[in-house]
Amino acid sequence: MTNHITQQFDAELEAVRTKILKMGGQVEEMIKFALVGFSSANTAQLKEVLEMEHRVNGFELETDDLINHIIAKRQPAASDLRFLVASMKMIRDLERIGDEAEKMARMAIRFYEAGPSSGPRMDFTVMSTHITSMLHRALDAYAREDENALDSIIHEDKIVDDQFRNCIRLLISYVLEDARTISRSIDMLFYAKAMERIGDHAKNMAEHVVFMVRGSDVRHAKTEASN
Repeated sequence: MTNHITQQFDAELEAVRTKILKMGGQVEEMIKFALVGFSSANTAQLKEVLEMEHRVNGFELETDDLINHIIAKRQPAASDLRFLVASMKMIRDLERIGDEAEKMARMAIRFYEAGPSSGPRMDFTVMSTHITSMLHRALDAYAREDENALDSIIHEDKIVDDQFRNCIRLLISYVLEDARTISRSIDMLFYAKAMERIGDHAKNMAEHVVFMVRGSDVRHAKTEASN
């Protein structure tokens, strides 16, 4: 009987992992559509991102409810509890990444629906490559319980931050040269900021994996080391 209960519990934990990875896959698709839709001026694809965001919210509610049910029913301890707590945090970050992808789509739609303009058109190739890589590797680390992905993701996050600062400087130069570009520049700034925030959330996810595996909060460790 005990073995049967253990098998059921293990199956419930795997169900949580599966749901979060499916949610992650949907969020990755949102980012892809927001990026490709922007680069190809495909507003239909951009509007699809807005619909996908509702599905991500559904994943969040469903998975959160499942985790709360498991905790109340099983009263897990040690590594199992860490897994569930980390999973709840992963859900929050994935939902917020979905929100940022939606913002990207909305800004891109505004950009194209405003009509032809001589305003700025930014190259987000470097940022997009890194944020998609960071998110994918954070999800893979969660799936495999791999704590070693964090350092490389932190490195990429710094690159994304640098790219965002470069974007700000370039947009400022556009506005100073021609005040008529202000509106378009603001849209591009919000688009870039959403990408920068996706990188931050991907880094958070990698930190949650470290907590899940080691039981230590590396965010506090970094704060203490800098004091």
